[in-house]
This record gives sequence, structure tokens and C-alpha cells, in this order.
Amino acid sequence: MKIAAFNVKNLGMKKVNNDNILKNLIKIVSRYSLVVMQEVQDPTGNAMKKFLTELNKYGKNKYHPFEMLSSEPIGRNSRKERFVFFYRHDEINVTDYYQYEEENEDVLAREPFIVMFECPNTVVKNLVLIPVHIDPDDAENELEALNDVVEDARETLETDNIMILGDFNADGRYLNDETREALSISSAPYYWLIDEDADTTTGANDHTYDRIVVYGDEMYDAVVANSAKPFNFQKAYKLGKKMAQSISDHYPVEVELEED
Repeated sequence: MKIAAFNVKNLGMKKVNNDNILKNLIKIVSRYSLVVMQEVQDPTGNAMKKFLTELNKYGKNKYHPFEMLSSEPIGRNSRKERFVFFYRHDEINVTDYYQYEEENEDVLAREPFIVMFECPNTVVKNLVLIPVHIDPDDAENELEALNDVVEDARETLETDNIMILGDFNADGRYLNDETREALSISSAPYYWLIDEDADTTTGANDHTYDRIVVYGDEMYDAVVANSAKPFNFQKAYKLGKKMAQSISDHYPVEVELEED
């Protein structure tokens, strides 16, 4: 079962109404059983409803349709974003979800919308996804706060099968190697799955901003070896640089879980 996180830059009605962008986004999402999108700027939710309708008209999606689960708009300023999940409901069921809220300090600019899935066909029968879009100007503090998020999810949802995924902004000028390695989520029982030299951006740099991190040995053992990587849609679909960057400034990051 393939899972992905995709930061789709400024995803709203303007992009959904662009036929070329829409076509490529649908192709990308259709590669997966479960996708969570970040940077969705859709105050009314109408853009994502339209995207879901168009997504389910494409190819095998007609027979294995996606369902959608979205957070409310999240963020400190007027440019609020949603975390939006798309999942094939003949493979996966949503069993629980909640909006994480910090108790004391306001560290996270966009607090994760945490979702628990039942996955009958994989070796782990339940799975919690914690999507993140880390503020690049406060990457170290926000990433350090994720350990508290995981502990809250473990207690609330009573499982250790947890995956953190999304745009960590964990590279380049936002976070150096030494700082990253000192984070509480950089040592056991956490496993970082995306190679440090992987390029997760469509731009000129080769930074590894987007990540997938799993909690615990059981979750790590459930991952297909070497399956965690960015999906370079520009290369796969033979797109020009301008077209690729109009879709997003990030590639999706993906991982596959072992089937039962």
C-alpha cells in the first residue's frame, strides 16, 4: 500500500480550474492508496470537493474511488491552510481523528490534524498519520515539539503505529545537520526514511525538505525496504521546468507498506 505526502504550493480553486495542473495532480494522487496534501488554501472547501469529483472520474478511480477528509483551515495569519487526506475507501477506513492543540506554548504555526486509519491489507492493521507543514523560520523549535504530538497521539489513539510526514523544512538554511541530529525525533524509537541526499523540490536547489518519519520497530519493519523516496513527476511525466513548478515547488514523498 503506497502512502504519500505532497506539499502542493498554494493549492486552491485557481489550480483546480487549470486543466493542465489538474490533470497532473490527478495522475500523481492516483499513484497512491493514501495521500495527505499540505498548503491547501481553500477557505470554503469547494476547491477540494471539485478536485475529489474530478479525481474519481480518472482511470481505475471510477472503480476504486477516493474519499476525502479535511482539517479546518489552520494557521496564525490570514493565509490559513488545510491538511487534506485522500484515501481509497475499498482499501482503508478512517477510524478516528482529531485536531491537535498545544496545551501551553504556541510553538506550532500549523498544528497537525491527526488521523487514524484501519488498513486490513497491510501488516499493520491500524496506522496513525501526523501531517506537518513546518514553519521554515522556526523549524528547530517546531520539529522538537513533534515528540509531544506523537506522545499525545499514542495516548489518545492507543497505538504506536505512527507516521509523521510532510514538509519538515529540514534542510538548507532552515536546519543544519547538527541541529537536526540533536532533535528528540532524530533518535530511537524514531526512524527517518527519506535519504539525506534526496531532492524533494522542483526548484534549483537539491534540499530534502520533505520527510517521512516512523515511530517504533514494528512500524519500521512494516515499511517495504528502500520504498521511501520523492516522486519526481517532472521526470516521470516529461514536463518542462515551468510546468512542473506551476504544479508545485515540492515533489511528493512516498513510502510503501508491506501487505499481509
